[in-house]
Amino acid sequence: MHIPDGFLDTKTAATAALLSTAAIGVALRSVKRALPPAKVPLMGLTAAFVFAAQMLNFPVAAGTSGHLMGAVLAAVLLGPGAAVLVMTCVLVVQCLLFADGGLSALGANVLNMAVIGSLTGYAVFAVVRRFVKGDRGRLVATAFAAWCSTVVASIACAGELAWSGTVSWSAAFPAMANVHMIIGLAEGLITTLVIAAIAHARPGLLDSELTPEPWSTRVMYGAIVLLGVLIFISPFASQWPDGLEKVAASLGFEQKAVEAPAMPTTFSNYKFPGLGSAAAATALAGAVGTIVVFFLSLVLARLILPKSEIH
Repeated sequence: MHIPDGFLDTKTAATAALLSTAAIGVALRSVKRALPPAKVPLMGLTAAFVFAAQMLNFPVAAGTSGHLMGAVLAAVLLGPGAAVLVMTCVLVVQCLLFADGGLSALGANVLNMAVIGSLTGYAVFAVVRRFVKGDRGRLVATAFAAWCSTVVASIACAGELAWSGTVSWSAAFPAMANVHMIIGLAEGLITTLVIAAIAHARPGLLDSELTPEPWSTRVMYGAIVLLGVLIFISPFASQWPDGLEKVAASLGFEQKAVEAPAMPTTFSNYKFPGLGSAAAATALAGAVGTIVVFFLSLVLARLILPKSEIH
C-alpha cells in the first residue's frame, strides 16, 4: 500500500502531509504523558519487527500479494500514540533508505498506515474488548481490528487517488477495498498469532506496566527472532505485486509512478549492492533496515520521556 511518487497531485500530498504532521504531534504528546517508561525498549523491538515483517510478501489471490501492515500489532502492544510513532519511523526508513514509497507521498503513506491504520485499529480493538472479555476476547478483538485497519487504510488510499484525479472514486474504491479485504484476513491472522504467542510466552508485555529487565535480555530475544526472519524467510517472499500495484495495473494508472532518484545510501528493492547472491543481498539490506528502525524508534522514545523515568 506504499504510494509511489506520481500517483498523488500536489494538493493531496500536501494535505495528507499536514494531517500526518498534526497527528504525529498529538502522538508525541500522548506518548510523553502515557507511555510506561519500561515500554521504551518495546517500541524499538516493535518497530524492528514490523519493518522485518513488511519485507515478507505473501500471495493472496489472482497474482496479488500482501504484507503485514503491523499498525494494530503496535497499538495493542504499546497503545495508539506509540503505534503512530513506531509506524512513522518504519515508513520514513522505508522511504529514505529503500525507496519504498515516494518522498512526495510520504505524508499520505504515514496518514494511511501509521495514523489511520493505528487509530482505527485501536478504536475497533477497544470497542470489541468491551463486549468480549478475557484472553479470548483479546484475540478476537485483535483479529477484527487488524482486518478493519487494513481495509480502512486502503479506502483512504483510494480516496487520495480519486482526489488527485489519478483514477475515479467509483473505480478506486471497490478495487482497493476488495483486494484489501482479502489481504486483511492475513493481516488479522498474523497479528493474532503474534499476540497469542506473546500472551503465552510473555503475558507481561501486554500489561500497561512492565517490570524492567536487563537491556541485554530485551534486545537478545528480539535480535534472535528478527535475524531468523531476515536470513531464512525474507529471500523467499512472494514476488507478485501488492494490492496497490495490482489495482494500478488493472485500472491503468501504473505508468504514473515516478521512480525516485537513487541516493548513495538507497538499497533499492531491498537489495544490498555489490553482493552476487540475491538472498544474501536481501537479508543484509533487511538487517541494516531493521537496525536503523530499532535505534530510530528507541532514540525517539528516549528523547520524549525524561531520562529519570527510563529504567
